[in-house]
Amino acid sequence: MWDAFPMKASLALIITLGLGISLAQERPEIPEDLLDDEHFRNESGLNEFTVPSIVKVFNELEKISPLSYTNNHLKKHEILPLDRSRLALRLGTLIADGFIAVQTGNSDDVPDIASHLSRYAKALGAGHRIKRHAAALLDHAKAKDLPELKKALAATQRDVERELIGLRDPDLSILISLGGWLQALEASSGAVEVKFTPEKAKILFREDVADYYAESIGSLNPKISEQAHILKMRILLQGLRNAMTLTPRKNPTVEEVKEISGVAKQLAEIARK
Repeated sequence: MWDAFPMKASLALIITLGLGISLAQERPEIPEDLLDDEHFRNESGLNEFTVPSIVKVFNELEKISPLSYTNNHLKKHEILPLDRSRLALRLGTLIADGFIAVQTGNSDDVPDIASHLSRYAKALGAGHRIKRHAAALLDHAKAKDLPELKKALAATQRDVERELIGLRDPDLSILISLGGWLQALEASSGAVEVKFTPEKAKILFREDVADYYAESIGSLNPKISEQAHILKMRILLQGLRNAMTLTPRKNPTVEEVKEISGVAKQLAEIARK
């Protein structure tokens, strides 16, 4: 459906990005409930630059349980992509996978996830900070301690983010966060599609989050924002934002959830490619 996005709109978007207009755009505000608390950001030294917390995403999605999960895609992570934007997107999906695996009773997958996280962080130049977190992830997964696991995943994301800022490559932090959100959205929308209730479905309708990511990746460095997979993701995110917009006092329908789930799957597959 979204692959059939009108050609005129696609060309207009590409021309706009090609002219570099996106660089002049201010970064959109992060939805407040996806921000780490101020104390955590002070400790991490990230008050000057931050992106949505993958773990905060799960605070909301825990209301949708059990999430949908499969480990089939983990085999793809054995070969590292050469492109740094794809490394960042994949790293984000892995952080999300760590939580989903434990939440769904698949703790045995966490050792592989932790190993992949270390390799991806190292490839991005942020490996030495991640070693300590990998051990903590394994311990908390073995104990099935979700609260402590979330803390370790949050620290993993923020330590990688801090390293990328030090390397003057902060744009990749947005892609890490995006990858995590997409993996989480695929898991949660798939779960709601299978066991639909209007109450759970409403949790998926976050047009503010879809809008944040659509605008954010459009304002990245042109070397990133003009890549084909990023352009396609932005188009899909803009469509997703529209699909997530609910009319006031209207309950979501099964068909609307299926639409969100289908687009989320397309986006997550791009993030894992």
